[in-house]
Amino acid sequence: MKTLLLYPSFPDTFWSFKHALKFIHKHSAFPPLGLLTVAAMLPAGWPKRLIDLNVNPLTEKDMAWADCVFISAMAVQRESARNTITRCKEAGLKVVAGGPLFTDEHMAFEAVDHFVLNEAELTLPSFLRDLKRACPQRLYQTSEFADLTQTPPPLWHLIDMKRYAAMSIQFSRGCPFNCDFCNITALLGHRPRHKTAAQIIIELDGLYGLGWRGNIFFVDDNFISNKKYLQSELLPALIEWQKDKKSIRFNTEASVNLADDRALIKMMVAAGFESVFIGIETPAEEGLAECNKKQNKGRNLVESVKRIQRSGLQVQGGFIVGFDSDTPSIFQRQIDFIQKSGIVTAMVGLLNAPPGTQLYNRLKKEGRLAGLVSCNTDGTTNIIPRMDLKVLSDGYKRIMGHIYSPGIYYDRVRTFLKEYKAPEAKLPFSIHDLMAFLRSCIRLGIFGKERFQYWKLLLWTLRKRPELLSLAITLAIYGHHFRRVCEIHIL
Repeated sequence: MKTLLLYPSFPDTFWSFKHALKFIHKHSAFPPLGLLTVAAMLPAGWPKRLIDLNVNPLTEKDMAWADCVFISAMAVQRESARNTITRCKEAGLKVVAGGPLFTDEHMAFEAVDHFVLNEAELTLPSFLRDLKRACPQRLYQTSEFADLTQTPPPLWHLIDMKRYAAMSIQFSRGCPFNCDFCNITALLGHRPRHKTAAQIIIELDGLYGLGWRGNIFFVDDNFISNKKYLQSELLPALIEWQKDKKSIRFNTEASVNLADDRALIKMMVAAGFESVFIGIETPAEEGLAECNKKQNKGRNLVESVKRIQRSGLQVQGGFIVGFDSDTPSIFQRQIDFIQKSGIVTAMVGLLNAPPGTQLYNRLKKEGRLAGLVSCNTDGTTNIIPRMDLKVLSDGYKRIMGHIYSPGIYYDRVRTFLKEYKAPEAKLPFSIHDLMAFLRSCIRLGIFGKERFQYWKLLLWTLRKRPELLSLAITLAIYGHHFRRVCEIHIL
């Protein structure tokens, strides 16, 4: 059966890095890891073609070739997914859907023929078995969780790696924490499950063997959920793997208690990790208590961030405004925290309640839900807040307009660079780095509103931290992207 695997397009958000990707001539930040993994679970004899709509258009020729379509998406891809399904149905194709969007909202997609929900390791075999018997059901779902030691490596050959800024890999699923706005535990459970170190090395060898030389993002929602296994098995394996490798750097997500384990951070840096995304959410203890963010409570969050930065990891941060306990003072508190911490990449969004979360269930009982969950960086919310909505919206716009204004943003970059411990291993300077630098000189240094700040940063870096010049240029480019998103979609 000729199978077309489709990945809908992302809207223009912070996470898309759309305006930054232009500097390095890439089309998308990351490949569709879920679909690549599902492809590996389909019968080997099925011809497969993957179309990532963030990279290539879906053509009539593609649809004419296919016997069926597999589509996976997240909530932020909702509109593109709906349009893509409509096109496929008009072409007479059977549509099989899975992934977070459809797991949460499958009732809203009547045109889909079959839903294979939750974790594909458990539900896809049943669908394939029924399909072979010519009696496929419309809905396949489960409340159980998969054994990741049985998950096959993704079929990397289905994509053109050159079109992506980074590759993705997954070590674990699940999170031990219980933040009430997060749907990760609803989708993947509280008990973290992980692949073996041997599996990860096989996947990395596959990427390296196909010629990948660049960043690799561990997509785990909390990479450090099993510290014992990390320190005893995975990180030593990664350190050994890196010994004869060039140009490979890792990034991931973790909880803020990473700051409490200097030995773990040291091992991560030795393994090639360069940045970590942390859900800070809010500097207000009342907000942290409200959303059950226990791992962030009762600690000096600024010092925790700086401790990680001083150990050699860049910190990217997620922030939320719109908790019931928030007052109008929260907007300035968020601004002050972001600036003081030196978190350059600060993803700030209004509180949203995804289906399946404790927050969603509570607000549904209170009659305070309004529409569908947003992409969380467009200034909208599906919650009727306690704070006056205009005050909340205006305050959010104030945060975004301030932290990504050129002067403030570049000040924050310098705050970070003063604290950051540069990695001992130096990446080789590539032609792509050179071209990105030259484009930044033109777009930011000559034509950009931030041109004065751009050159000021580069000169400061050359004087104070010359070993971090490449990173300073990268952060300047990121700032351009964030400002464009703010200007187009928020302010």
